[in-house]
Amino acid sequence: MEGIEIVAGALMVGFGAIGGAIGVGIVGSKYMEGIARQPELQGYLLGQFFFMMAVVDALPIISLGLGLLQIFA
Repeated sequence: MEGIEIVAGALMVGFGAIGGAIGVGIVGSKYMEGIARQPELQGYLLGQFFFMMAVVDALPIISLGLGLLQIFA
């Protein structure tokens, strides 16, 4: 069963990374779209952008931790 656990952990890490990359791309594109529409809100949108980046990156970080735990424990 150890081989299956390693594959499961690798899939958790891989899919977490893919999902995080897609999420960061979407958030970044929406930020640029908002800046293009209303340049005067750049400071406000930058704060919202960093908050959403943290939220989007939380799941891949958790998935990375659990995947490594699955592989090495």
